[in-house]
Amino acid sequence: KGGLESKSLCVLCPVCDAEVALPPGGVAQLTPDYLALGRGAAAAGGCDLCVDGAAVRRCRTCGAHLCLFCSRAHRRQKKTASHAVAELENIKDCSQAGKPLFCPSHPTEELRLFCEQCDWPICRDCVIDGHQQRPYDFTGNVIYRHGNSLRELLKSIQQHMDTLEDVLDQIDDMGNAIHSRAEAVAAEISLFANGYVKAIEEHRDQLLKQLEDLKVQNENLLHLQKAQLEQLLLDMRTGVEFTEHLLARGSDLEILITKGVVASRMARLNSVAYSTHPSVDNGIQFSPQERAGQRCGYEVFGAILNKVVDPAKCTLQREDLHNARQNQLTGFTVLCNDTTGEQMGRGGETVQVTVPHKDKRDCTVKATVYDNSDGTYHISYSPEEPGLYAVCVCVKGQHVQGSPFTLTVKNKFRKHQGVFHCCTFCSSRGQKAPHCACGGTMPGGYQGCGHGHKGHPGCPHWSCCGQVMESSECLGGPPSDTSQRSLLRTVAL
Repeated sequence: KGGLESKSLCVLCPVCDAEVALPPGGVAQLTPDYLALGRGAAAAGGCDLCVDGAAVRRCRTCGAHLCLFCSRAHRRQKKTASHAVAELENIKDCSQAGKPLFCPSHPTEELRLFCEQCDWPICRDCVIDGHQQRPYDFTGNVIYRHGNSLRELLKSIQQHMDTLEDVLDQIDDMGNAIHSRAEAVAAEISLFANGYVKAIEEHRDQLLKQLEDLKVQNENLLHLQKAQLEQLLLDMRTGVEFTEHLLARGSDLEILITKGVVASRMARLNSVAYSTHPSVDNGIQFSPQERAGQRCGYEVFGAILNKVVDPAKCTLQREDLHNARQNQLTGFTVLCNDTTGEQMGRGGETVQVTVPHKDKRDCTVKATVYDNSDGTYHISYSPEEPGLYAVCVCVKGQHVQGSPFTLTVKNKFRKHQGVFHCCTFCSSRGQKAPHCACGGTMPGGYQGCGHGHKGHPGCPHWSCCGQVMESSECLGGPPSDTSQRSLLRTVAL
């Protein structure tokens, strides 16, 4: 109404949840479930004629359910004498399919025809009303073809059902397998966790015992030091009291007679070496990240660190510690030791290195400290200017052994520009003009030397500076040493 198009409505099947379009005529035009209707009638079990008796037979012609009395009367009547009547238990089904179905449009006409174009059963009046030009046939002639198509669809669906049942069985099997596997893994996790907890508890007990042993050891050492110092103090007090009493009460002769023994006693007490600081290690630490090895097959972490670095026991390692070259990377190694002189074996210490120039206040070499994590630290630097430097190495703010030390930075290493030869005569292939830095000459107008030849004493040398060492640094000119120069000079025949 009002020009609005009516929307098609859908209903859901209460059995399979399938969506069914509602016909224009409403629910009344929905296809009825004749099988359900037949089952309802069969469940009622009453006779269709007398209503009072129980149905024991059914007429195959008119589809009526009959009691025993009405069945006999049904055969005696002329109109129904030819009808086929059968026992209910011998009938294939008791559905509504055995009864004649009448046309909804023509209630007095039975549906005996089937329109192929409309795909719907029709009656004779329906053919006259509008189905004359459409293909139709009796229901008995087309039931096989349409029934077979339904059977093919049924067979295909049944195959899918079999496949789905197999898949569901597989899912059930996989679910059981997952459940079993989860239980097995849960058992493994519990076993692992219990073992891990046991390993950690044992490691905890060992750490606590180690800590207790260290505490007792340090306390005993501290008590020993205390006893030694108390005894030394008692000896000093006794000596002081005796000496004061001697000087206060003794005569001159008594003092002179006893002086030797008392002086020896006092000198011995004065020479006794003792530490003004207790040497007991009170720096016990716990490191949670420290690897502690294996415990019950599990790797555990956490260790007690009772070693304390002693800057006075730390040393510097390098062959040529006091010399370096300009713009050349060099360095040395700091070896950190504890109070007993044993290597720490771990890193993490604060190592500070400064390299200031002794003559230039604004010139400082930047040093890099690399922690090797084993108690050693590599120090590297590259001086940009030659001269004298003071290298200071401190651990925990205190100088180590050999610090500070003087570093001499020489000019950049100069490579030889000439050739290492025996003489210019050979190197120049007999030319007269080439000179040699050794200063030697040859007779006959040769400007270079002729060392190594008969009558020309000398040895191989660099032509650029005269150095006789092949692996030496170039001096950039003839040697200034006159003795060396005279040695290399060629003597005329």
